[in-house]
Amino acid sequence: MDNVVFDRTGKGEPLVLIHGVGHRRQAWSPVLGLLTPHRDVITVDLPGFGESAPHSGGYGVQAAVEMFGKFFDDLGLGKPHVAGNSLGGLLSLALGEAGLVRSVTALSPAGLWTPRQQRYALSMLRTHRLLAERIPERTARRLAATPAGRSMLTGMIVGRPDRLTTQVVMEDIRALAGCPGFRPTLEQARGGFRFEGVVRDVPVTIAWAERDRILARPKAAELRRIAPEAELLVLRGCGHVPMNDEPELVARVLLDGSSRVM
Repeated sequence: MDNVVFDRTGKGEPLVLIHGVGHRRQAWSPVLGLLTPHRDVITVDLPGFGESAPHSGGYGVQAAVEMFGKFFDDLGLGKPHVAGNSLGGLLSLALGEAGLVRSVTALSPAGLWTPRQQRYALSMLRTHRLLAERIPERTARRLAATPAGRSMLTGMIVGRPDRLTTQVVMEDIRALAGCPGFRPTLEQARGGFRFEGVVRDVPVTIAWAERDRILARPKAAELRRIAPEAELLVLRGCGHVPMNDEPELVARVLLDGSSRVM
């Protein structure tokens, strides 16, 4: 698809990785080297994020499911494995419900919130966007160059800010500040984005970050409601975006999740 920018590398069964709101496909870079010997990995910039152009079909969950269905067809993937973080986790569950994928791995997925939790999460995301838009580049770079500064800039999002590089922090700030899909996605989220479906006949893994400060972990019974046979895991030591915190752990969850069969 012309408006979707993606990278593809590795060998094995196809595994599509979907980032969260305000992020970019490079969020998965810390785990790529651990995945590509075993999977044909496709990392995608969602429309309106990273380098992908805005999506004329809108930013709702159904629009994304339709977009990915066409994307899978265009690449000849059939039914790939899919994994996502935050918004990407919600979209992965929706793709599983639609029967478009072979397995689902959701890392701290959005859309499993109460109204109060939703308001909090969206408020925190807006605050991070405002900071990214308004902070002078020189100030951001000075902060990103120190452990304390990285913690100030990213500590709500990741569990181990010390493991981020200055370059990654700066590139993430620019991506968040400049993505045209951010506001329309959050507008859509205000009126919906709660996953009410049930994923059946597809292996599901739901792994929640232990130190997630954006999304509260639902009770196991709620997770079983949406995916009765799901494997439920906790990502120890990880924040809401866990890939850089514990890449070996996250890679193992992704490989195991995409190896499960019903």
